[in-house]
Amino acid sequence: MYSINDRQYLKICAEIAKLMSISLSSAKKKVEIQIAKEGSKTIQEKIQVAQNVLKICEKNDGDKLSSSRILDKLMETLDGEDNFLTED
Repeated sequence: MYSINDRQYLKICAEIAKLMSISLSSAKKKVEIQIAKEGSKTIQEKIQVAQNVLKICEKNDGDKLSSSRILDKLMETLDGEDNFLTED
């Protein structure tokens, strides 16, 4: 599939990338996969699919923690184990 260079489409993909904490190319790939599933042909249909994916991401972002917050939570140490190191 050829890349879509519409400004509005790229802006939506950038917002998806920001919400999901992924690269722009990964966000575009996710949208392009959904476009292929739905069989969209015109640029307006493709923009609509991207907006639908964005709405899903916004809904999911409100329902759970972002990946960066999850990583921060996992990297916290337990009390009294700050200097504990396990060797393999």
